[in-house]
Amino acid sequence: MPDLSGIDRIHPAVIGPVREYAALIEECAGDRAVALVVFGRVLSEDFDAATDVVASVLVVDEVDLNALRALARHGPRLGRLRIAAPLVMTPAYVESSRDTFPLELIEIQQKHQALWGDDPFARLTFEPEHVRLQCEREFKRLLIQLRQGLLKAADQEFLLAELQRALADDLIRTLRGVLWLKGTREPTPRGEVVAAAARMCGRDLKGLRHAADRGYEPGWDDFQAFYADLVALAAHLDHTLEHAR
Repeated sequence: MPDLSGIDRIHPAVIGPVREYAALIEECAGDRAVALVVFGRVLSEDFDAATDVVASVLVVDEVDLNALRALARHGPRLGRLRIAAPLVMTPAYVESSRDTFPLELIEIQQKHQALWGDDPFARLTFEPEHVRLQCEREFKRLLIQLRQGLLKAADQEFLLAELQRALADDLIRTLRGVLWLKGTREPTPRGEVVAAAARMCGRDLKGLRHAADRGYEPGWDDFQAFYADLVALAAHLDHTLEHAR
């Protein structure tokens, strides 16, 4: 296995599991693997090994379904190690997705570490118009998902809590995109993203704060507050982004 670059940036609780994971990648993907990149919370001090998982990108020269199937057989083991299934991309896919998924790629670019191989994210550039368009789409998608999720939950509050936590992550990513459009290129912690959004729209955003707090169990009142926050953010930023065209 090649030496792992920047392994000391990873939260100490999962350095051992990440080493095991990298060895499995080499075993299953072999020469197809171009790079292994970890990103997100695993590079933060607030990573919680009990609830968080290690997010990563496996960059390959060509997608080999047999290699992915071989890695999938280790899924239960990787789950116990708190390793999520990697995103699998080729360098060409990364490059051609800059106009389609800029928010996801910006999120990776802002906080990532290539453990080995050629890092395809460090040199990416993005067009503001592409970022703006995806931000607008995301606000509309999140509102639809909240309404549909409420109906699907069949009045079970634990399902609504899961929905809020999942969509809060998506909303934080979208708000980071808005901050990117305003010139913030460095990674911004979740709490600071929420605070910046609150200043932008002149609203407390209590619903979003609760949904984004991994230690908080949101209830029905929180769902209503989160929905109201999202409506207010969407309306404010739709006006703001429209004038940024």
